Amino acid sequence: MTSTTHPQAAAPAASTSLAGKTVVVVGGKSGIGFGVAQAARAAGATAVVASRRLSSPQERPDLAGFQQVILDIRDESSVRAAFDAIGVFDHLVVTAAPDLGTWGAFMDAEMSGARSYMEGKYLGSWACARHGSPHLNAGGTITFLTGGMAVRPKVGFTAVTSAFAAVEALSGSLAIELAPTRVNTIRPGFIDTDMWAFLPAEHRDGLRKKVEETFPARRAGKPEDVGHAAVFLMTNPYVTGTVLEVAGGENLVASVS
Repeated sequence: MTSTTHPQAAAPAASTSLAGKTVVVVGGKSGIGFGVAQAARAAGATAVVASRRLSSPQERPDLAGFQQVILDIRDESSVRAAFDAIGVFDHLVVTAAPDLGTWGAFMDAEMSGARSYMEGKYLGSWACARHGSPHLNAGGTITFLTGGMAVRPKVGFTAVTSAFAAVEALSGSLAIELAPTRVNTIRPGFIDTDMWAFLPAEHRDGLRKKVEETFPARRAGKPEDVGHAAVFLMTNPYVTGTVLEVAGGENLVASVS
């Protein structure tokens, strides 16, 4: 008697299209956040950029084609109101963070800098997930953003390292808490954005040169690199509870800063 086998039907190929979807990017008007918003729009999504103020077409002609909404990540009532105004959507990406250098030092006379940074980065991410998740369509995702200091601390950045590590822990917890909503984190390395504009030009050029010489990728990261990763996390239906490094191999070599 000859046995007959029936091959299992192949799963449909995952698509990176976001056509017909709405993506909300908190902190989406600048730097990495804008790179994510641009990538989402290029993939076919309606991209909503949330920030503390609206920009006019005269100020920001590059925001044409993006919807804007006011959201102050430090103010939970503002976060709630923003998501109530947005209504139903499909994917949330939280890239916002307090300004560089606002976190203070570990032994400062008082802890206002650390408290402010933790509230802005960690509790702000929490608030966005808390008030955004009830509005997500089935198959929706939440993606947070941290950085290499989550696993590679540096002197003077204790609050940053702590906040990043807390956000990554939150991400894993919410992947279980909010399942089947998928929750992930992107951990970028050196990304060449205006965030570094506070450095003197020669220092910034020197840092970029070190990155190009030492990182295995042999170049500095770009916002669109993170945008590409964000679209992958939004569209791959079997990735949740993970931290995706987009770092050019930064953690394989000696620190450049």
